[in-house]
Parts: sequence; C-alpha cells; structure tokens
Amino acid sequence: MSAQMKVIQLVSAAEIGKTRAELSQARHLPGEIYTSPQLYEHEMHEYFEREWLYVGRVEQFPASGDYEARRVLNRPIIISRDNTGALHAFYNMCRHRGVEVAEGRGNTNFFKCPYHGWSYDLTGKLAGAAYMKESAGFNPAECRLRHIHLETWRGNIFINFAAEPRPFAQAMSEFEKDFAILNTEQCQLADVTCMQLDCNWKFFHENLMDYYHVGVLHVKTFGARFSWTPDNLQLKEDGGLTMRYAAAPSTPDGKSLFGKAPWLEHEENSFALTGFMPPNLTMFARIDMVKFIVAWPLGPDKCEVFIYLLFPQEFFSHPDFAEKVAVYREYQQVIYEEDRSMIESMQRNMALPFYEPGRMSVMEKPIHHFLSKYADRMFGKQ
Repeated sequence: MSAQMKVIQLVSAAEIGKTRAELSQARHLPGEIYTSPQLYEHEMHEYFEREWLYVGRVEQFPASGDYEARRVLNRPIIISRDNTGALHAFYNMCRHRGVEVAEGRGNTNFFKCPYHGWSYDLTGKLAGAAYMKESAGFNPAECRLRHIHLETWRGNIFINFAAEPRPFAQAMSEFEKDFAILNTEQCQLADVTCMQLDCNWKFFHENLMDYYHVGVLHVKTFGARFSWTPDNLQLKEDGGLTMRYAAAPSTPDGKSLFGKAPWLEHEENSFALTGFMPPNLTMFARIDMVKFIVAWPLGPDKCEVFIYLLFPQEFFSHPDFAEKVAVYREYQQVIYEEDRSMIESMQRNMALPFYEPGRMSVMEKPIHHFLSKYADRMFGKQ
C-alpha cells in the first residue's frame, strides 16, 4: 500500500471535502492533521524532502572558510563558503562511521572527524584518510561528504534534500515576480530570533496568514494599525500566496526608527506585503524592513521557529543601530507570545475525541487556500 493510501485512511474523504468546499460553506480540517504521526511522516516525504527550504542569509558566511553546522529536520548539515567564494551544503556525517565532523559556527580550512581523523575540504571533498591505502579498491573520490543542493535568491539561501529537485528558478518564480521590489539583496541581516512552540508547524504559518484574529488578539499591539480585505489576496497554484495591505511599521508606536527603504520612497508609510512559499516560509515586509520566518517541524506537536530580520544596508550606519533593532526585536516578540498562547491552546485540543472542526469565515480566505492545496497534495486531488 502506498504512503498516500495509508494517510487517506486516517481522514475521511467527507471531512476533507468539507474543507475543499467553497469558502462560504467550508470547515477547517480535522484534528488528525495536526496530531497524527503517520501524517507527519508523510509530510516529511511529500513536502520537506522535495521542496526548496529557506536556511538563512549569505552574509552569515562573509569570508572563505566560514561555516555553520546545524540540524534541519533532524538531519545534520553543514553550510560552508569555499576559497573561491562559493557556498556549499552537505551532510555533517563522516563517510567512515557517520560521526559529525563540525559543530556550531566558525571559520576553518577543513573539517576533520574527531573519531578517526578523516578530513574534508570546504567543498566536502575527502582530503585525507590515514591507513586507508591498504584497503583494496578504496577510492577517496567516492568518499566526499554527501552533497545537498544549495541555491541563493537575492541574498537568501535555500537548500533541497531531493536527489533531483525541481529547478530553483521555477520554484522562486512567483517570489521573484511579487517581491523583487523589496531588493533583499541590498539588505543585511540584523537579527535572528529562535523560539520553540508546542504546536504543529502548520499552525504557526496558518496563524501568520490569519487576519481574522488580528483585531481581537492583537488589538493592544498592532491590530488598530492594520487594514486588510480578502480582495488584497493573490492565490498561487502550489498553495502559496501574496498579500498586500496597510500596516504600520513594526514598532510600539507604529513609527519607523529608520525611515523608508530607499527603493520604497514612493510608497506610503503603511506599505505592507506578505508572502507564503510552501512548505514553511512566510515573508513579511514593511516600509523599512523585511522578515523571513520559517517553522521547522520537530514532531507532530512541536516546532522550532527562526525569524530573520533584515534592514537596508544604508540603515546599518544609523546612530544607535543596535538599540533600534532591539526595539523591533522586542516588539515582535510581544506579538509572537500573544500568538503562542492561542496556537498552543489549539494544539492541546486537536487530539480530543470531541473536537469538531468549525466553519470558516470570509476573513480566512488565505487559510482556506492553504489547507485546500495541502489536502490536494497529501490526499490527492478530487
């Protein structure tokens, strides 16, 4: 039995059909979508092992030899910049016994396994393996660290775990069309915030596209300085979306501490733009900054969120730049803590036998699109 057939049996076609219905008739998906280990494993295969995934910024690796070792989807990976300036990604597993050859962030000339001393250059090529000449047929060229596809778009780094991923230009075509105006290649990373939540990874991104709750939950933070209607929404065939609306800069008083980005001088101060790229990238833009947000699954009911805060390069010379960035960081944290309380509450109740998915509002058009396309991909189109 195929993996898709197995997950289809977990949720009835009738339940899925209620979500696929027209928005005025639709219901949310059942709780199993957020709690089932079997569905979670199928998501890993269907989405995360096939799609281009956002992992950071090129300026996090400014010099030759810069690297970062981290775990993504419980896979140990290394991203490094070689002596020609090219970026690479590969599995952080020695080809001898699988020991991790690097940890943390730093700068190096090579990676060396701490167990038996096998060493690799910055491209992942095996550079040395003591006492292996006597091993019949041993070929160093076949023992490079396993390659992971890596590409960049306007200063942003993406990786793909598939053996033959779909072309990167194709994957980024909608983002390029809608968000080239943000000139993120002329921005720099000012801050990275990491937080863990006790909720399914989808809940986090659904919350970011849920404008139904803004005027209620966030009324004391930014809700009163926010204006959106479903007419502002562009739906993408793969489940992605683009939204343009009106919102104040992300500060406590709604006023920018830097002024407009140079390429947005013609826009109103209320300029706001959001994009979602499946499976787990949400982008927010305001008149003075851009945020890339990813939620990495840690299991059906846990996720780890990274928030990358970017500003135009010109802003980095402003007096008290670090203090001003701290205002944006601390304000966003207040907002995300408001969200945490709600989405963790939803998660706790998804596994209860008496949970019944509720009807959708016209203000939930983005979520309706996301969940309908998710159902198509996970359970097959009907």
